[in-house]
Amino acid sequence: MSRTNFDTLLEAGCHFGHLKRKWNPAMAPYIFMEKNGIHIIDLHKTVVKIDEAAEALKNIAKSGRKILFVATKKQAKPVVAEKATSINMPYVIERWPGGMLTNFATIRKAVKKMANIDKLTADGTYANLSKREALQISRQRAKLEKNLGSVADLTRLPAALFVVDVLKEQIAVREANRLGIPVFGIVDTNSNPDNVDFVIPANDDASKSIEVILDACCEAIAEGIEERKAERVDAEAAEEKAEKGGRKSARVEDEEPAEEAEEAEEAPAAE
Repeated sequence: MSRTNFDTLLEAGCHFGHLKRKWNPAMAPYIFMEKNGIHIIDLHKTVVKIDEAAEALKNIAKSGRKILFVATKKQAKPVVAEKATSINMPYVIERWPGGMLTNFATIRKAVKKMANIDKLTADGTYANLSKREALQISRQRAKLEKNLGSVADLTRLPAALFVVDVLKEQIAVREANRLGIPVFGIVDTNSNPDNVDFVIPANDDASKSIEVILDACCEAIAEGIEERKAERVDAEAAEEKAEKGGRKSARVEDEEPAEEAEEAEEAPAAE
């Protein structure tokens, strides 16, 4: 069963593309028709692509790896922040920090610096600083929080990138391509789908359109996380059962020599 349907996508306005003169010819396979100078996206293909992307995202989440959501356009920021937070995944909604992936070690240093400021503030190290110095540190902390706070828990490179508007986030896409990280993207008619591994052809300008697609994908990710938890519980239960079985068999082995010794003592007496 599909995670979404034609009518839901149509109601959300996922079918609206860009003006014909702004189109990217590589998107031709996903365009249904042109109406009033605007390209209309084939939503039947969008439904199929959402299902493909959702299944792949579910498998990544099930493996325990992280998916980084990227959306710096105004109408996508609140939606992406809400959905990514609900499934405990990292996201970038402010300016993309150049080298976020290709120079990940430097980004981690900046995150550690933010954590170090918090630690020194908590233990009173900064208590004797002048107002000017304290203000400078607080401003630095606020800047780091704004740009990197949402990726503070990302201790290693993400397993995948989910991008809203691959044209606007082309730097992020290029970095992921260079490192071989799979890219999932909402691709409008003005964008190039060639650099995206899982293309979701849809309107990337309407918040409702973005929300409907993210709902389906995040639901799949949540399922993957729950399945991973269930498998872990089953594995722990099986391990505990095996340990109990091992202890029981050990007790039986210990009892058998004692019984044999008793029989040996009784045998001469019987003679």
